[in-house]
Amino acid sequence: MEVIQTKPGTILQCGWGRLLFADTFPSPESLAEAILCERDDQRDIALYLLDPHLVLNCAPQQIFLDPSNTYRLDFSKYKPPAHEPAGFEIREVMHKEDLDEVNRIYSALNMVPVDKEYVWKERAQEAFTYFVAVQSDTREIIGATMGVDHKCCGEHMPERCSLWALAVDPRAELPGVGLALVDHLIRYYGKRGRTGMDVSVIHDNIKAQRLYEKLGFERIYIFAAKRRNRINERLFVGAPAPEGYNPYAAIIINEALRRGVAVDPLSPERGYFRLSLGGRSVTCWESLSELTSAIALKRAEDKQFTRELLNAEDLCTPDQIMAGDPRRELRFLNTHKSVVVKPLHGEQGQGISVDVRSEESLKKAIDKARVHDDAVLIEQYVEGQDLRVIVINQEVVAAAVRRPPSVTGTGTHTVRDLIERLSRRRSAATGGESTIPLDDETERCVRMAGYALDDVLEKELSIPVRKTANLHTGGTIHDVTEQLHPVLADASIRAARALDIPVVGLDLIVTSPDRPEYVFIEANERPGLANHEPQPTAEKFIDFLFPQTVTPPAPGA
Repeated sequence: MEVIQTKPGTILQCGWGRLLFADTFPSPESLAEAILCERDDQRDIALYLLDPHLVLNCAPQQIFLDPSNTYRLDFSKYKPPAHEPAGFEIREVMHKEDLDEVNRIYSALNMVPVDKEYVWKERAQEAFTYFVAVQSDTREIIGATMGVDHKCCGEHMPERCSLWALAVDPRAELPGVGLALVDHLIRYYGKRGRTGMDVSVIHDNIKAQRLYEKLGFERIYIFAAKRRNRINERLFVGAPAPEGYNPYAAIIINEALRRGVAVDPLSPERGYFRLSLGGRSVTCWESLSELTSAIALKRAEDKQFTRELLNAEDLCTPDQIMAGDPRRELRFLNTHKSVVVKPLHGEQGQGISVDVRSEESLKKAIDKARVHDDAVLIEQYVEGQDLRVIVINQEVVAAAVRRPPSVTGTGTHTVRDLIERLSRRRSAATGGESTIPLDDETERCVRMAGYALDDVLEKELSIPVRKTANLHTGGTIHDVTEQLHPVLADASIRAARALDIPVVGLDLIVTSPDRPEYVFIEANERPGLANHEPQPTAEKFIDFLFPQTVTPPAPGA
């Protein structure tokens, strides 16, 4: 364990960076010198500054005052939550692979990943401890946090502890994960005899601040300092994207500004902006740019035409017919036993019904689809995983499995309550982009699981509440880029070439992302690049629009 207790002060290596106990340093100069020794791949923080103005004066171009609020909990006043969490358990990191999942969650939230080898090697020491939340049915890690025992960091340190790097997987469907992780950490250090806990929260993370206040943490006026680096650039220069843009436009705008590309905010509420560099200007609507031709756009919009073009390239597609002849529709249903009904033109899962099995349900699904388009497709339903592949300029940039939303029972809440709670969490995690509509399709899916919306769902029991995995209707996204089978990657590039579209999100049904079997469902001409972080989707998009901004590889790389 790397705890430095030399004359300059006490420093703890935490895995994501160093925690500098600023009040143990003898002078502002010695603290500033220690802050400037930060490694390039980590994020250090100096907490408990006594003279922040003097520390900044030592290196005003390199050190900044962290815009965070510090909260403190007195353990003697702590009141634990009334309800135990359902659907997951909390434990210490037990396997080295746990840290891969922790880093996956941190990366999804743009947090600094931990040094896996260091944390695993030092897991038995007592100065810091990592905890994870594990979903009971899937055994997936859905949250993580770390605690620091201050008393273990030095002989004269106080009987307190602190909480760091709290993160909940943005695709997690279970409630109360963050609260349970904090509660577990409080109980853990309370048993060790610690008297209180501190936590530093970025000033604009209102959701986290409310969580801590709910648990009894009180604001204290303590300062922290950091070294300026690219990781924390937003904290000392401000978020560069013009206000009003959704995450799908903002991720592109931020990457453009980082490279010196000018941004003209044409219509933030609609997602339109113009990018300019030198004599070149490109207008974009999120990830759809004017470099996608109108013909390519229409090809991708028309699901029937998309299928014809892909079939011509010997790519696998499901059987389908146009609605309009009731006898033919019924024969098609009887042949395939289960079908998908969708508008011929549409996006974001609107008007789609999946796994339709009866004549009555088929008629209702067609009527629902016609609300969005007079032309309606009936398509063979194919069992499998819903895979989205992003292809930019003939290169596979990202791949993710999309899963429909499901709820897990508490034994006290109705299915309707659980859906509303999950919908609020999905909305908060996606900036309002993902919600679960309480509509006829949701009610149909709940009935297929054997329940009504107002039934109380048994504790720990999970049921799906939608059949489609679209993000906008509550689906979650799970990155599988590294596992993508070469056959699927090649088929996706061929499909993009057949559609003659430079930026596209291709939807496939697959047995597994690491197996070669697939069926193409449709193409999305305006894929949400922000959904695939930390894959470099925005970087590849700007590479395509402005190739002169691409940084050449280092010699020998």
